[in-house]
Amino acid sequence: MQPTDKTSKQIFLDYQANPRVPARGLGETIALINVDLQRRYTDTASFSSAYAGHPRQFEATNALARAVRALGGPVVWAYVAYLPDGSDAGMWSKLSTSDMALHKVGHDSPQAEFDRRLDIEPGDLKLHKRMSSCFFETHLPSYFNFHRVDTVIVTGGATSGCVRGTVMDALSLGYRVCVPEETVADREEGAHYANLYDIAFKYGDVVPVDDVLARLAARLPAGDQP
Repeated sequence: MQPTDKTSKQIFLDYQANPRVPARGLGETIALINVDLQRRYTDTASFSSAYAGHPRQFEATNALARAVRALGGPVVWAYVAYLPDGSDAGMWSKLSTSDMALHKVGHDSPQAEFDRRLDIEPGDLKLHKRMSSCFFETHLPSYFNFHRVDTVIVTGGATSGCVRGTVMDALSLGYRVCVPEETVADREEGAHYANLYDIAFKYGDVVPVDDVLARLAARLPAGDQP
């Protein structure tokens, strides 16, 4: 283990300036996975569990959704919710007994509602999940297989939790992974940047969202920009 007095943000920025692995790039068929952009985690005025992300997070996420739809790729909005007694939350139901415990988020709870700033279309997939990864015990792998997806763009939160879990499973399942930096967030800055570093070094590309949008736009015929 190498000792350092740098912050996790400094370590990530140093890596961005001098990456040690090549970019993975985007494949042929791209899907967008938006992780847990539900009010429990985004509505800071209503819920103590929520946290603020980058000022562009929602505008950029909506722009990515439009671009992926224009290319014919699937757009997925994932959320967590549980049975009234929390019995399907596994060990998470044992971690806390507070009123804000995760396993107490029911399907009809305001905490399970998607953030109102999101532009969700009828043809998008709303994906219920129970654990960190959007792939764990959901039909997402077969859904992506049907659509011939080979690349996933991942947004949402938390960077250190459900985003990381989704990214790791995506890599394990053989997908190229791209994380637009401004579209993911975490409760703590240290955890956010530490995991961006890990993702960039080990699991996928972490790049500015404008770069991702430019690459997507370049694939569309002139006049078909989203």
